Amino acid sequence: MKRRTFMRAAITAVALASLPRALYAESNLQAGVIGKLVKTDDEWRKMLTPAQFEVLRNAGTEPAFSSTLNKEYSDGVYVCAGCALPLFESRTKFDSGTGWPSFYAPIEGHTETSRDFKLIWPRTEYHCARCGGHQGHVFDDGPAPTGQRWCNNGVALRFIPA
Repeated sequence: MKRRTFMRAAITAVALASLPRALYAESNLQAGVIGKLVKTDDEWRKMLTPAQFEVLRNAGTEPAFSSTLNKEYSDGVYVCAGCALPLFESRTKFDSGTGWPSFYAPIEGHTETSRDFKLIWPRTEYHCARCGGHQGHVFDDGPAPTGQRWCNNGVALRFIPA
């Protein structure tokens, strides 16, 4: 087993072990399939801060340069603040200068995308594949190797150090 694969599995296991069992379908995770997490707005409000609820459940946007994660460059993984699904590895993070944590690639299969027309011109929105929580938008102005900038709301993430 490659070291990177082992570390990713270990980090994921630690993140999931810290969650109540009700947050994930163990059989789906063991099979490599991400189970969907469905909660009512009232259930989400009980477990999220008001800022997290606004971004994750209402597709809000936090103010630029407000997240402490902007300057976080330690080794680790960034997980969804709603359900702790690992979304980004720290090695894919870069300083975009935009004021939001940015990455050049997500963990494969852990995000889903949709078209967003809220600002008139179309944008690609992405969200957590497990809980559907809004994370941010994808732009084609990022660095190599993908050329993409996955611009994330910091409040929608938690950082778990390696």
